[in-house]
Amino acid sequence: MKKLISLMALGLALAMGSAHGADDKAPTAQQNKMKTCNADAKTKELKGDERKKFMSECLSAKPAAAEDGKSAQQSKMKTCNADAKTKDLKGDERKKFMSECLSAK
Repeated sequence: MKKLISLMALGLALAMGSAHGADDKAPTAQQNKMKTCNADAKTKELKGDERKKFMSECLSAKPAAAEDGKSAQQSKMKTCNADAKTKDLKGDERKKFMSECLSAK
């Protein structure tokens, strides 16, 4: 009887865990901004206080599209390029990554 209850509890716990993972949501605008700022800081090879200052200014800045007149697609291209550079992708790997990155919503 105890084994049956233990197995049922384990099954329930596993079911709840997998259901929780299925609720993944698209990143928010702030999360996207954080990703872009992190990629830019890494590209510029900033460390320590310089990185902290850059991240603070970057995250508190108005959206890039409104700031410099770039469209959403241009901003996305900048982010994808920074990510590809961070991952040190070249050739076909870079093309595939860029295609997937730019087509993602």
